[in-house]
Amino acid sequence: MNRRMILYLICITLRIEAVCMIPGLLISVYQNEAASVLGLGVGILLCALCSLSSFFFRVETKTIGAREGFLCVSLSWVAVSLFGALPFFVSGAIPNFVDCIFETVSGFTTTGASILTNVEAMPMGLLYWRSFTHWLGGMGVLVFLLAVVPMGRGKNSLLHVMRAESPGPQVDKLVPRLQNSAKILYAIYIALTLIQIVFLLAGGMPLFDSFCTAFGTAGTGGFGVRNDSMAGYSPYLQTVCTVFMALFGINFSIFYLLLLRQFSRVFRNEELRLYLLVMLSAIALITINTLPNFDGNVGEAFHHVAFTVSSIMTTTGFATVDFNLWPVFSKMLLVLLMIFGACAGSTGGGIKAARVALLFKAARRNIRRMLRPRSVSQVHMDGQLVDEDTIQGTYSYLTVYALIAAFSMLLIAVDEFSLETNVTAVMACLNNIGPGMDVVGPIGNYASFSNFSKLILSFDMLVGRLEIFPMLMLFVPAAWRRN
Repeated sequence: MNRRMILYLICITLRIEAVCMIPGLLISVYQNEAASVLGLGVGILLCALCSLSSFFFRVETKTIGAREGFLCVSLSWVAVSLFGALPFFVSGAIPNFVDCIFETVSGFTTTGASILTNVEAMPMGLLYWRSFTHWLGGMGVLVFLLAVVPMGRGKNSLLHVMRAESPGPQVDKLVPRLQNSAKILYAIYIALTLIQIVFLLAGGMPLFDSFCTAFGTAGTGGFGVRNDSMAGYSPYLQTVCTVFMALFGINFSIFYLLLLRQFSRVFRNEELRLYLLVMLSAIALITINTLPNFDGNVGEAFHHVAFTVSSIMTTTGFATVDFNLWPVFSKMLLVLLMIFGACAGSTGGGIKAARVALLFKAARRNIRRMLRPRSVSQVHMDGQLVDEDTIQGTYSYLTVYALIAAFSMLLIAVDEFSLETNVTAVMACLNNIGPGMDVVGPIGNYASFSNFSKLILSFDMLVGRLEIFPMLMLFVPAAWRRN
């Protein structure tokens, strides 16, 4: 186990986090927000001091194995969450440190679950940092390092890190060099973010709101800068967010194929077709079901339903209406969309459309084998053979996913909330969505949960964002002792 390399990468990650806090500090200085200047200043100073410790130990080899990759990603996310919580705590904006951890973990994991009851009372510098955690965590902190910092050496060193942080059943390289793949992904990510900011500014949204909203949309996080989320903005601005939420839920390799003009490969992509089919079908069904809630106005119903479905399915969590008031059929569909999620290789959460497609294909293959034991049947995605390790990994993922969800629901039940609240709170955090139903609905928050439940839900958010297995490596100490 290459412990020195793990510590080295954690230090580099904290150095990046310190740099990312600087814009928030400058905004606080400009706005004369003394408390947030102190909070962000202390956060930057402590991140910088801890990151400088990398100069005091020598990294003899920069090779990263599978275990190092998992542990490095897990510990890095824990570190950035703890240090990222310091500005909120030191400034006094969020007095309870557990609440600070919950809010920061929710930001970096792009969940958008919040304990804040009055968002607009927060200093602008801290609001910016809160929203930027979405953008930084959306594509992945370590993926960012892959793009800008020379990292591990060895044939699969970079792949182990990217595989541990990138969502989906498998990680594919866009180009032969993985570092160049990371650069391409971040270039697309930045370009789409800037394009959305331009559209938002064109619709009259203030500059600060435009950046924070774009960060929340790009990272599919959902932290807003207003108490009513997106309800107070114009229909044009809501429509812009609807479109871009859906776009950021698509596998980023699709955009790369579009840039290469390989349209045939885009049209053949089974995950993309399933993602769009489910989204459009859900919009149609919920629009019909909720027409009475909008007094029969089809246009208004379609507008708000499309926004909500795009927000929930991509696990963004923005809201324009209180879907807690919708019929049970529509709410049930939204819960299923929470679990379904977006595409693999996107910034969205959930179990991913690729896994759902893979499970259906594997189930069909297994039924054929039962009916015709001597037949040879294989699973293909996009015309390519899917190896058995990937299929077994998907089964394992869903098994552990279900166990963690059930155990978390049991643990937070000590707070004596309703079954609807407990179930949807866990599903919203585990799938990195944010709003659930009942107490944690779009006009509610997580402030009423106990500190114990907030820590459980914070763990769920990290587990959901890191696809379960990297976080579970933290609880396997034997891995540290094996070579």
